[in-house]
Amino acid sequence: MSYQHLLVAIDLSEDSKLLVDKAVSLAKPLNADVSFIHIDVNYAELYTGLIDINLAETQHHTMESSQKQLQELAEYADFPIKHTLVGSGDLSNELCDTIKEHSVDLVICGHHQDFWSKLLSSTKQLINCTPVDLLVVPIND
Repeated sequence: MSYQHLLVAIDLSEDSKLLVDKAVSLAKPLNADVSFIHIDVNYAELYTGLIDINLAETQHHTMESSQKQLQELAEYADFPIKHTLVGSGDLSNELCDTIKEHSVDLVICGHHQDFWSKLLSSTKQLINCTPVDLLVVPIND
């Protein structure tokens, strides 16, 4: 089986370049498409009513900033990036919806190998819900 569309789940940290490099090195020989996705926090879910902020405006600015950072990573990739997607909400739901909508057949994500990631890992969520192959790239801290 040859992969046709790789989706890279990016947290926008400096380690994201490692995932971009991995995706491009896999996509080139396969002539596969590569897309990036970043899932932002949904501020409406966090709002407790104790602070006075414009949630829609805050969410908009955050998503604009994330999109800009994804574009910078796309330029860094030096490879055609099909989509740079920014979502908000539950990581698993957003990712699974994107996989179906964009016909993705491989998801690439990173996993920090540190104390906190052993306790609170979003990668475990993805393993349990992703309907396609998942490549987990270890990130040593």
